[in-house]
Amino acid sequence: MSHTAADTEAAQPPPGDDHAFFGQPRGLMTLSGLEVWERFSFLGMQAILVLYFADAVSNGGMGMEAGTAASVSAAYGTLVYLVSVAGGWLADRILGSYRAVLYGGILIAIGHYSMAVPTDAMTWVGLGLISAGTGLLKPNVATMVGKLYRTDDERRDAGFALYYMGINIGAFLGPLITGWLGDHASWHWGFSAAAFGMTLGLIQYVLGRRHLAGRKNTAEFALAPGPMRRAVRLIVIGVVVVAAVATALALAGWLTMDRFVDLLTLISVIAPVVYFAVMFRSPRVTAEERGRLRPYVVLFLASVVFNFILFQAYSTMMLLASTNARTEIFGFHFPASWYASALGAFEVALAPVVAAVWAKMGPRQPHASNKIAIGVILGGLSFLLMVLPTSGHADDTYKMAAWWIVGSYLLLGLGDILLETSGMSATTKLAPRAFASQTMALWFLSLALANGIQAQIVKLYGEVSNPAYFGVNGAIAVAAGVAVIAAAPWLRRTMHPVH
Repeated sequence: MSHTAADTEAAQPPPGDDHAFFGQPRGLMTLSGLEVWERFSFLGMQAILVLYFADAVSNGGMGMEAGTAASVSAAYGTLVYLVSVAGGWLADRILGSYRAVLYGGILIAIGHYSMAVPTDAMTWVGLGLISAGTGLLKPNVATMVGKLYRTDDERRDAGFALYYMGINIGAFLGPLITGWLGDHASWHWGFSAAAFGMTLGLIQYVLGRRHLAGRKNTAEFALAPGPMRRAVRLIVIGVVVVAAVATALALAGWLTMDRFVDLLTLISVIAPVVYFAVMFRSPRVTAEERGRLRPYVVLFLASVVFNFILFQAYSTMMLLASTNARTEIFGFHFPASWYASALGAFEVALAPVVAAVWAKMGPRQPHASNKIAIGVILGGLSFLLMVLPTSGHADDTYKMAAWWIVGSYLLLGLGDILLETSGMSATTKLAPRAFASQTMALWFLSLALANGIQAQIVKLYGEVSNPAYFGVNGAIAVAAGVAVIAAAPWLRRTMHPVH
């Protein structure tokens, strides 16, 4: 079997003496920079998307009912995370991580530029391209960060901490820029800013590629030439057929937006059920590993409940802020979409604090399942908090103080830090060895399912009272978190590799 120079490069461990970026490899600056701009564009667009859907046509919006706008926005999120599962496989088997991220970024940028064109058709084209691009880029950037380090490199955890800080910096800045443009110019100017941000991210990614490990090699677990040609051919044919059938059904009037949303929800439910069934029944999964999968089902469902709340920070909470919250603090007026930046700001500020608290507590810190449970409870409390300022109003013209929504996002941001860090770690430790490389796919499916459920539930927003909507959803999340705490003795016993 012959080896190319690229294969040789891929086989070499990353250099251990590269400390050029805050003591980390220079490639981390390239990848963190890409994530700053990717999150800037993705969450910047997400912060104004539901407002654009719900705004009157005369104001440049699409004139949807509030519940429909939130449902379509959630369906878009479902599609993004479903495609992410395929994105990881494409990188592993066909494209390689570098090319998967590059092509994904290009699709995202083109998608945002498409949305900058003020027509409904280009909005849908843009959202489709962004979904496909994010699915390629998102699951593979973190993989590339891991490739910067040897397995025994003690800088790895600190490197990932810097990388996640980059994500949250982008999450903070994006809504500020796109929101201001959407408020002062037009929604499509906001989408243009997202496009410009993604373009900057791509430029610095390509310029910094020489610092990335294995940048020239093909897929790490590439298919043989024959099967690869067949796979590529099937993928191309599949995409064309699905697009043609969807177009024909839409033109015939059968594939309405509501039916498309329902279809995505159905897929988001079926996919994880199939995934778990395959793992439980696989002969490559040992009895011991199967025993560890059972508690992971509980953690998976906890992630679904929490992210059902979290993703509404960019849908129902944005709608509530735009209609029933004051948009001024200390006399300074701001667009309603700026509330979304509070979430990124809190996560940037709180992540190192949480890490320091766990480090100080050492072996006395809560078990991973309890950290996840507390995260879910905090998510529920962020919604229950909204019951107070929305209660006791005969009409829908009241304006709550800004601090209510900021406080809600504080609880949500802290919950996200607790759940995401512990959940991702538990995912890698509880996964069966034969499915180790697919653990991120399963995690993304929990996010897809959360969005799929949200796409149905948010249709009630505007149909029931705000106290009832936020109160019931928040109470369910709190109850789910308490249930996980109640199951702690069993979880500790069955999650023995996880502390």
